[in-house]
Amino acid sequence: MKVHYLGTAYTSRPHEQCAAYVRQIRASHLANRKEGYVDVAYNFLVCEHRGVFEGRGVHKRTGANGTAALNTQDYAVCALLGSSGLTKPSDDILHGIRDAIEELREHGGAGKWVGGHKDGHPTSCPGDALYDWVQRGAPRPAVTPPPPASGSGSGGKPVVDLSRLVAAATADPPKRGTPVSYYGVKTVESALVAEGLLAREVADGHYGTATVLAYAAWQRRCGYKGGDADGKPGPASLEKLAKKRGFTVTP
Repeated sequence: MKVHYLGTAYTSRPHEQCAAYVRQIRASHLANRKEGYVDVAYNFLVCEHRGVFEGRGVHKRTGANGTAALNTQDYAVCALLGSSGLTKPSDDILHGIRDAIEELREHGGAGKWVGGHKDGHPTSCPGDALYDWVQRGAPRPAVTPPPPASGSGSGGKPVVDLSRLVAAATADPPKRGTPVSYYGVKTVESALVAEGLLAREVADGHYGTATVLAYAAWQRRCGYKGGDADGKPGPASLEKLAKKRGFTVTP
């Protein structure tokens, strides 16, 4: 798959404004009659807060790689980075790109190779800083675990109700904004942050897309594959996370 950047000026912004910017990109692509786009050109877009936004998604040909052959050959993941303004990728955006890559491999059949837009096409995309990371194998950045969360159960451990957590994982992703439907989500998100699977900035108690992708990565780490790694917690994977990260699970 190929990594892209915006190639225009882009400024840092709060996470709650990133979705609107992604919609703006989609609108501009649909308005481009010369290219004849049927959707935003990228399969996924990633913001500086580790937010992963679905564009065309899996099993859909991209429109971003430059030619019909290259579009058929590789998926496209775009980082919300510019040629000026916000140009250097943070650890969170690199984690987000890795989240998108793993999603495309697990559910979209993507191969192991990761390149830049400029590989095979005359362009400066994805910019020097991001391309340097791509050339180094697109590794996940090192993660410093946060301090353990304060507890409310016996022994001072937080308690997570599995049924309420699953309900949040089902109900939260389609909701607009980041409403919190169950406080226990934050405990699980803190554990996923400690595992290096979720950015601390999006561990907000809302079981949204970033949390779904992070928990799916945890499930894969536990050995689950395919539909068993769908980002919705099950008893075995949650118990394993709880044992490792110091919280208690109730049914």
